[in-house]
Amino acid sequence: QVQLVESGGGLVVAGGSLRLSCAASGRTFSNYRMGWFRQSPGKEREFVAVISRNGAGTYYADSVKGRFTISRDNAKNTVYLQMNGLKPEDTASYYCAASQLAYAGSTIGDFSSWGQGTQVTVSS
Repeated sequence: QVQLVESGGGLVVAGGSLRLSCAASGRTFSNYRMGWFRQSPGKEREFVAVISRNGAGTYYADSVKGRFTISRDNAKNTVYLQMNGLKPEDTASYYCAASQLAYAGSTIGDFSSWGQGTQVTVSS
């Protein structure tokens, strides 16, 4: 299993930006598709974005498309989530996840390793 640690969360005013980072260790990072998910109190965890092993392919939830950008640096074993135009409804704990499946997309069950989460709060 790969170990994942998120950082970069915080409090931001609506319309602002944050960049989340997720540092991986323990296995060959480039063997994993990486995803970001989020969960608000009382709600189920939901898909945000996923990136392919080499970074060439990305896929986003409709709710964040055009505002969020997922990227990765395999030399630094890190995946990022750049969040622009933040809205109060983006408030959640954000989790990065790793999958060894070549086709992993938006399904939570495809991801076998999870970080502890970082809180993002967007005030109106």
